[in-house]
Amino acid sequence: MKIKNIISYPVWIGSRNQLLVKIETDNGLEGWGESGLSARELGVSGIVEHYKNLLVGMNPLEIGKIWQRLYRSQYFEGGRTITAAISAIDLALHDIKGKALDVPVYELLGGKQRELVPTFATTSEAPGPKMIDQAKKLIKSGWQAFRLSLSQDGGDEEFESIYSNKFSTFPTSEDNFSNFRKQEDNNIFEPRESLNKTAKWIIEARKELGTEVVLGVDLHHRFSVAEAASFCNKLPQGTLDFLEEPIRDETPSAYKALRKMTNIPFAIGEEFASKWQFIPYIENDITQFARVDICNVGGITESMKVAGWCESHYIDMMPHNPLGPICTAASIHFGASVPNFAWLETRESAAENAGFTNDEIIKSSHYMENAMYVVSKEPGLGISVNEDYLKNSKFKQWDPPQLERNDGSVTNW
Repeated sequence: MKIKNIISYPVWIGSRNQLLVKIETDNGLEGWGESGLSARELGVSGIVEHYKNLLVGMNPLEIGKIWQRLYRSQYFEGGRTITAAISAIDLALHDIKGKALDVPVYELLGGKQRELVPTFATTSEAPGPKMIDQAKKLIKSGWQAFRLSLSQDGGDEEFESIYSNKFSTFPTSEDNFSNFRKQEDNNIFEPRESLNKTAKWIIEARKELGTEVVLGVDLHHRFSVAEAASFCNKLPQGTLDFLEEPIRDETPSAYKALRKMTNIPFAIGEEFASKWQFIPYIENDITQFARVDICNVGGITESMKVAGWCESHYIDMMPHNPLGPICTAASIHFGASVPNFAWLETRESAAENAGFTNDEIIKSSHYMENAMYVVSKEPGLGISVNEDYLKNSKFKQWDPPQLERNDGSVTNW
């Protein structure tokens, strides 16, 4: 069996673009993968096209060799765009191999270690009474672990989700700032205002929800070390069970400094693009949960290596999963196969629906029951794709909100 063709489909599904990759073989088997580099799908699609000449004619069952060939095929090693493309290809190759052997992908990874893959959900209401009510609904729906909301504007009124163009309200009073910017430009994020309100309502949530439920918050790498430390110090001990991505990851020593300032477990890694990027965070015991993204880090092949490394440091896997059904299916197989697993992120819950799942486009044989995914026994990844829909769909230009502070300086999304 040889690879005959590879096709990428950057298309709009729900509230974002998804980059889906199809690999065709000369015996009729095909496999599907997904890239996770959101808002840069065209760049990844370009890398897939570069890889096409290398892939055609190769044996799709030699997944490990293909991974090495793609990663080492250029002088400049690594990078998120490259590993996002490799990830999609790697998932598609696992899909093909599972179908060729008539086994689900988890059988290629050593077999199942669990029948059910637990998930964590995320509240979508602003920090406040509605957020706590939403958390109570999640508990009634079976979730025992979830993230609470991060305040976007520091105020007590309107909240906009991460899929909105508006993140806060700019002051309308006639003050020194009234003529500084256009009134309609509302992508304002003030870290100190946000952390104060977020801390206040997380404390209240813990009081109302009790001590048994697992609570976390995603700071979305929007804070400095000092700001993140201030946030942690505002919380009584035991308030949070995990703190996700409090600062940017470029400087591990900064994370190491923050690690010394708080005893809240960290959940880090969704931005990492290789096992090498995980090195300082694992070896220095900086993170307690590994937020590996199977569609960015290098696919199932690289994720399994990261998981084994984490196991030796007693770090549980907590995969990033804000994408479509193919990413979810691959993450379920991964979650079923590794011993050190906490929860898989889901964006489809009693509190949130990001619109990434549509059975008319991609149908998955995995399903959720009591906040856990029941692992499918279907061959391959266990998904089927309506390619005709993809062929008739279009890419939509979309960028994440370009946040600024009130003084006009650029800040992190």
